[in-house]
Amino acid sequence: MLRGQLTFLFILITLFARAASILIPMDEDQKNHLKAYGITFWVLKNGLEADWLLNYRGGSFLMQYSQSIENECKIRGVSYEVLADAKVNTILNEITDPSVNMELVKLEKAPKIAVYSPKNKLPWDDAVTLVLTYAEIPYDILYDDEVLKGELPKYDWLHLHHEDFTGQYGRFWSAYRNADWYMEDVKLQEATAKRNGFRKVSEMKGAVAKDIRNFCAGGGFMFAMCSGPETFDIALAADGVDICESMFDGDGADPQAQSKLDYSKTFAFQNFKLDLNPSNYEFSNIDVTPTRVIDRANDFFTLFDFSAKWDIVPTMLTQNHDKVIKGFMGQTTAFRKDLIKPDVLIMGETKVTNEARYLHGDFGKGQWTFYGGHDPEDYQHAVGDPPTDLSLHPNSPGYRLILNNVLFPAAKKKKQKT
Repeated sequence: MLRGQLTFLFILITLFARAASILIPMDEDQKNHLKAYGITFWVLKNGLEADWLLNYRGGSFLMQYSQSIENECKIRGVSYEVLADAKVNTILNEITDPSVNMELVKLEKAPKIAVYSPKNKLPWDDAVTLVLTYAEIPYDILYDDEVLKGELPKYDWLHLHHEDFTGQYGRFWSAYRNADWYMEDVKLQEATAKRNGFRKVSEMKGAVAKDIRNFCAGGGFMFAMCSGPETFDIALAADGVDICESMFDGDGADPQAQSKLDYSKTFAFQNFKLDLNPSNYEFSNIDVTPTRVIDRANDFFTLFDFSAKWDIVPTMLTQNHDKVIKGFMGQTTAFRKDLIKPDVLIMGETKVTNEARYLHGDFGKGQWTFYGGHDPEDYQHAVGDPPTDLSLHPNSPGYRLILNNVLFPAAKKKKQKT
């Protein structure tokens, strides 16, 4: 009798397990939002699928139950719920209701991730590599040699480290030209340019920017933060124009450089003015930092609401448990709205200063996202500051925006009914 009861109980448990799903909530019930993305990436990496429930409990993830997934959630400290089939059906019915601003997106394959980052140690850290490491999402580091050798097409998603694509070494010359790290960086950059057949670092960086542009045109996803978006577009617009003064490349800038810029080549910005003074920290007037007046206590930006069933891409990229994100500064903190091209989508803005913080657009077959600021959990990250300890910020809404972009290439848009 007891044996029969145990057998029956085992069958019930087995049937439950087959029918059950794991929900990873992404609202306030989640203990570790950042590592939750890592769990979802791990599921995809292991050949399984997951559903991204857009606007349901902060953009939750749903996947078929397995003991290994549950164990991984426990190990990484990620909140999860085991749901029976009936509960899952109720959720899916709610999401598919035409009157509700929710949608389901299939995540099918883990994207192969590359980070464009220098191999030498510089006295600052990069928010994207910090959060990828914390979330336990694997990535490869590429720099100029690898890009120029044509390795970008091996990847689905590329992040541009805090970078200067204009060849002016981050405009650190005025304050740090005698620092060991600065002199070492110049030496390494010049050696790399020579090794790849370029006379100047600026010419090499321009070629790299064009290779990245072609990566997007061919279907790649590109994400950039801080000075990356601004200098990337400047380099594209200044293709073939010398915008570097003699301390950067040995000769003076073209006095007609401003008039020779070609804004049709850029991704996001147009009609901007270069700052050709080598003693200034700024590259152009794209960045609002020198003119913005706002108290830190009031520095927030707001994410826009989009239709999950019709504007599915920006909906994915703005998933969050908080729509008002605390601001943070950078070499490029935010973008002047009047210099943004009309076809670029603004996904986040600081209303009181009329500035854009979070942009998205298409280029060829690919897509790109620009995010202003350096570190979402360090308001004014300075040269030499220690890296942010993300174990102290596991629910950071500012860092969540980065990870939305990481998962974005894995998504397959659900076909609309006609």
